[in-house]
Amino acid sequence: MDQLGIEFISVFGLPPVEFVHLAADLDVHNISLGLAPLDANPHGYASYSLSDASLQRAFKAALAERGVTFALAEGFFVLPSREVEAYARDMDMVADLGAKRINTLALEPDAGRLNDQLAALVEMAAARGMQTTLEFLPGMPVGDLAAAAATVRRVGRPEFSVLADTMHLGRSGATGAQVAEQEPGVIGYAQLCDCPQVRTDMSYGDEAKYERMAPGEGELPLVDYLKALPPGLVIGLEVPQRSLAEAGVGPHERLGRCVAAARALLAQAAAQP
Repeated sequence: MDQLGIEFISVFGLPPVEFVHLAADLDVHNISLGLAPLDANPHGYASYSLSDASLQRAFKAALAERGVTFALAEGFFVLPSREVEAYARDMDMVADLGAKRINTLALEPDAGRLNDQLAALVEMAAARGMQTTLEFLPGMPVGDLAAAAATVRRVGRPEFSVLADTMHLGRSGATGAQVAEQEPGVIGYAQLCDCPQVRTDMSYGDEAKYERMAPGEGELPLVDYLKALPPGLVIGLEVPQRSLAEAGVGPHERLGRCVAAARALLAQAAAQP
């Protein structure tokens, strides 16, 4: 099912070539990668760097061999202390690796500078043949779907859209109807997980990075969200489960459960009027 993907934080530092094979073995044909591995590494994988030329060759060969797409490159944050032009070399690298889009987080609180930096980032990515998505997080300068959609409209580039993560949708109070009412092109990518409506035993950031739930195991209105999303989007499974990994549950087992659950929910959404 070409619509599904697996997000890199779900595999806790699994090296890129092995990640490609994991996705293909699960009949998933899209993956994301970060500029660096996530800091958690419960399985003790060897460290890697995307800038390594031999890894780049092996990664591109694996993508071609297994029919997997590098759907999203993570890590292109808009920061108060950095100009986005500093990402030029990293953009060249991920574009050469075949990335279809980059994702950004808006960590700049000054609205005027944020808009300028986003516009520059989108232009840089577009010049390299890539789209750009903006992920919103509750409590951040762009904290909900309405703010993210307004930001995309202000930048006004067809290559720029919102990344809709179901955890952030649910925790910011978005409904399926609010997702459905977005103008065509506003939402360009989705990430799928489940979670409780409220969790008090860890911070939001730690929960998002390390402990999410398989689709259907939490309290989010996932079928409503899936029905509301534009057709044809890549829907990446962003389901890091560090506690299971630390207990010895490997990525094939963890992500296999998530893939099966996601397919069941997609079928349920498709069957509803």
